[in-house]
Amino acid sequence: MDDKVNYTLVGVFVLLLGAALVAGVLWLAAGAHGGRRYSAYQSIMRESVAGLDVDAPVKYLGVDVGKVKEIAIDPSDSSQVRLRFLIEQGTPIKMDTEAVLKTQGLTGIAYVELGGGAADSPPLRPVDSADVPTIRSRPSLSTRLESLLSTVIASVDRMSTNLNATFDADNRAALKQMLADTAVLTRTLANQQAALASGIADTARTARNTARASERLAPAIERVASAADSVDRMAKSVGEAGDRVDRSVEAAAGSIQGIGSDAAPALAQLLGELNRLAISLQRLSDQTERQPNSLLVGGPQRPPGPGERARP
Repeated sequence: MDDKVNYTLVGVFVLLLGAALVAGVLWLAAGAHGGRRYSAYQSIMRESVAGLDVDAPVKYLGVDVGKVKEIAIDPSDSSQVRLRFLIEQGTPIKMDTEAVLKTQGLTGIAYVELGGGAADSPPLRPVDSADVPTIRSRPSLSTRLESLLSTVIASVDRMSTNLNATFDADNRAALKQMLADTAVLTRTLANQQAALASGIADTARTARNTARASERLAPAIERVASAADSVDRMAKSVGEAGDRVDRSVEAAAGSIQGIGSDAAPALAQLLGELNRLAISLQRLSDQTERQPNSLLVGGPQRPPGPGERARP
């Protein structure tokens, strides 16, 4: 008995299976696989994006959160590259989040790494439905190294040029002469090694003697300081005595003034008698000087006057 095949049913089955496959592919391509939803973002790169391809991963702190949707030259500035991303909704993209190009392992496959963003920074949202939020970018490690190497090479080149200008023929000759003089000086010092050693020994001996003298001077300095203290105390005592003498003189002056007002007549009489006594003593001295024996025999007798008799 021959089996009959219903080609109509087979065709319908094939068509339904093909439609299911196409729907599955479209569903995956639309980003709805696993119930995930994506949002569009963009970033402007001011460097070469060599090695970065469409559908390259976009990572946030190493976690896959999306992929690169489009790579194109920025129409407003041809020195920049505009990247468009599809990033999973719920990823903490904030106003200060930054995008940087990195390479994966030794393969050199490039991807976009997102990072940064303070805890209190507001999320990055589109201004309107037609706006695509722009994530800030910063130079990649290779770009920073290249810039640093360029700066270093430029500095080395300038230094080489300056050295060539500095060490011209005249300066090289002067440097050569200086090195020769240094060699002569070194040989001279080597020849005078014994004298230098003796001088160093003398200096050390002088230093030791100075130290011992300093030790002996310490008691003398202390005695001088003690004497200075004594002189200071004596000066203070003299000053106090002077003050007391001043006070005594003032008191005596006051007393003398009082005595002068009360005993002036008696003092005048006393001075007159002292004056007469002084005249008598002067006469006696003159007579003794002329006739020393007058102290024994008396003075010379005056001749008698008229009507007087000579004394026997």
